[in-house]
Amino acid sequence: MTLTAITGARIFDGETWHDDAVLLLDGARVQAIVPVREMPSNATVVEAEGGILVPGFIDLQVNGGGGVMLNDEPTVEGLRTICQAHARFGTTALLPTLITNTPDITRSVIAAGKDAVRQKLPGFAGLHLEGPHLSLARKGAHDPSLIRPMEESDLELLLECRDLFPAMMITVAPENVTEEQVSQLAAAGFIVSIGHTDSTFETVERYARAGARTVTHLFNAMSPLGHREPGVVGAALHSGNLHAGLIADGVHVHPAAMQIALRTKQGPGRIFIVTDAMSPIGTDLASFTLNGREILRRDGRLTLADGTLAGADIDMLASVRFLHQRLELPLEETLRMVSLHPAEAAGLVDRKGRLKPGFDGDFVLLSDALEMKSTWIGGKVVHQA
Repeated sequence: MTLTAITGARIFDGETWHDDAVLLLDGARVQAIVPVREMPSNATVVEAEGGILVPGFIDLQVNGGGGVMLNDEPTVEGLRTICQAHARFGTTALLPTLITNTPDITRSVIAAGKDAVRQKLPGFAGLHLEGPHLSLARKGAHDPSLIRPMEESDLELLLECRDLFPAMMITVAPENVTEEQVSQLAAAGFIVSIGHTDSTFETVERYARAGARTVTHLFNAMSPLGHREPGVVGAALHSGNLHAGLIADGVHVHPAAMQIALRTKQGPGRIFIVTDAMSPIGTDLASFTLNGREILRRDGRLTLADGTLAGADIDMLASVRFLHQRLELPLEETLRMVSLHPAEAAGLVDRKGRLKPGFDGDFVLLSDALEMKSTWIGGKVVHQA
């Protein structure tokens, strides 16, 4: 393997900062972070020329990018376009997300995912199936004609995915999925996420005990926090067993609500950032279609004609800047929310989310002003600004 030394940047390993240090890569993996004076003489040196080097961003909810929606392009080439689009903004591992669709499209997406694994597609970490087993009352932009209960054939198809992907996530609503089905999915290694549901606090607690471990886009498309009925939001914040995704664009969730959630969340479960991005990311598209319905892109929002939010118009790097500059979160915690915390939620924490010996060589070089310099996946540059 070729030994590569990245030097000239301040390094954040996911937990602490390293000054006057070098990141050593042994091929696709991190070998160590060492002081500059200990840099091996046989290493190929890459000069970062200032700025910061941080763990690659991990996005567990990505509907599209680069002009492509996974719903419309359920192929390995569609997955490739989406991964490449988000690599431009520092995302080094993502779960392309299928929004509620037909069983045939679901099968096509799973087949494409298998091809992506065989081809070792850079950035592809697995799949997220958001629906179709959701609540009509909290459907959001999902097509109501495609929402339905989980049947035995659906469960069998999902269980066939056991061990196929590094991570496999599914968003479900208790209204259309049983606790026993959740238990079977969790036992098969699925990240079962509660979302698009009007469930009560007690119901979510039961489903968490059955095996659910995350909540999809906190505050959105779910029963709110009330003083007599805490709802899904209350369960997500109160339960230490649940992680929760959050869209940090200032549109889906008010900044004050974000700050309250961050102060309130019980651990060890964490709040992590998702983009919920759609096809316009990385393009100048003004509109696109989702299941035959036009989605409009205006003023940082994506909406149906009636104003219903339909995904988000934000990338991970913009999310980092929003959290750090608008919410004034410490940079260290901001970076953990887009790397370490999603790695923990997805069960990838043994090799992603930190820059430790043996971990994947996935990282981002940023300027001190948090502008993009380059993105690296598996020890290789995949995007250069």
